[in-house]
Amino acid sequence: MGKAKRSPAAASAPRKSSAATARRAPAILSARDRASRAGESLQKPPKAADPPPAPPASPPAAGQEEEEEEEEDKKKGAPSPPPPPCALDLGAQQERWLQFQKRQRVTCEEAAKLLLDTFEYQGLVKHTGGCHCGAVRFEVWASDVIHVFECNCSICVKKQNRHFIVPASHFKLLKGANNLATYTFNTHCAKHTFCKTCGVQSFYTPRSNPDGYGIAPHCLDEGTVTKVTVEAINGQEWEKAVKGHPTIRAMSKP
Repeated sequence: MGKAKRSPAAASAPRKSSAATARRAPAILSARDRASRAGESLQKPPKAADPPPAPPASPPAAGQEEEEEEEEDKKKGAPSPPPPPCALDLGAQQERWLQFQKRQRVTCEEAAKLLLDTFEYQGLVKHTGGCHCGAVRFEVWASDVIHVFECNCSICVKKQNRHFIVPASHFKLLKGANNLATYTFNTHCAKHTFCKTCGVQSFYTPRSNPDGYGIAPHCLDEGTVTKVTVEAINGQEWEKAVKGHPTIRAMSKP
């Protein structure tokens, strides 16, 4: 029997199928690879995130360094510093304090200063005074009985200067520093200060007591002086008179 002949179409059909399979193979492998890699990624645990950077060290709390230093001082045997001053608790004396301020017409600080001065200058009185026009005002702590020197030197005679002497620490110029003029002569030790407006000398720095002040008693306000004693001093022989005087130099010492 003779062999049957295949048609060209039938012969080429298997070849086309093999070629299509070959073309699909890479795509199938690629899909398998992707699936395999996806499975591996699911099996692997996620990578841990890097920890955040540590915050900068905060400065020591207020007072911590001082406390640490105090502890070190205690260990070394050093004495502890004194505690800070605390607020004054007047308690039941609050009303008295307020009434005192009202009577004296002063602030709280001024009232405290007045009481401290009164305690410090026990036995003394606070006198106030000034020039004629009021541009210069002062206060001075001295006895209510004042000892006045009457000098007959050339300038004291001309200006009729009489004065009592106090330490510089007992004198306070309240106003008028810029309204004062100063006259000096000869040794220029004495500073004769007077008001530029009215010309009155209410105080000055005497040559005998450059560390104090000479206060004109007639320039004090009324009401604080109970008695005045007057001593004449021979200013025409000034060196001899002052050198031989028993107490004048000490009058400007606190």
